[in-house]
Amino acid sequence: MSGVIVTDIVRADAGVIDRLAGHGVATVHEAMGRTGLVGPSIRPIQDGARIAGSAVTVLNWPGDNLMIHAAIEQCQAGDVLVVTTTSPNRDGLFGDLFASALKARGVRGIVTTTGVRDIADLREMGFPAWSAAVFAQGSVKATGGSVNVPVVIDGARVRPGDVVIADDDGVVIVPRLQVDAALAGADARVAKEDADRAAYGSGQQLSLDRKGLRPLLEELGVRYITQAEYDRG
Repeated sequence: MSGVIVTDIVRADAGVIDRLAGHGVATVHEAMGRTGLVGPSIRPIQDGARIAGSAVTVLNWPGDNLMIHAAIEQCQAGDVLVVTTTSPNRDGLFGDLFASALKARGVRGIVTTTGVRDIADLREMGFPAWSAAVFAQGSVKATGGSVNVPVVIDGARVRPGDVVIADDDGVVIVPRLQVDAALAGADARVAKEDADRAAYGSGQQLSLDRKGLRPLLEELGVRYITQAEYDRG
């Protein structure tokens, strides 16, 4: 397998990326029309981390982490490393040595369809990871792959320079050319949810009424009956 290393990817505005990080995965996913969400096989190895950054993508051969070594050189402060393999593989291609090098370059975390290892060390050093497995299986460095090419992470397409948002809820991908629209939608959604939260928290209004759902229940034939009526069949 031969490959390419793309060296000059375009990144989104850093300020917009940071604001998207503040909104988090669920809000941004909903704001984009419920698109961009990475599937549930990719889970955080830690609690409480929330990051966003520009994707530097890596396509490895299964069981081989050579291209992660190559990708480090392409990473800049504020990036997120996104790693996958040409066919499914859960070997521990990423550990604390890679994390040390990436953290020194200002990389914010990793999202990978492979396994990660050295979990205690990653947590202690504060380098967040979202992975498909925790697996200590070692790897080789023998086969060419690619850096900064489009990849697919559990159903979500990631292009180099796309914005990756990751937190306790999972991972969502925002296409680089859609970041401004995603931020505007997320801002609007947060304002609406803040108003809903205040109404529900005060006990002044039920969600059935605030969202106008009672007519829908009636339209769908859902009836209110007493316990006695239900027991009589």
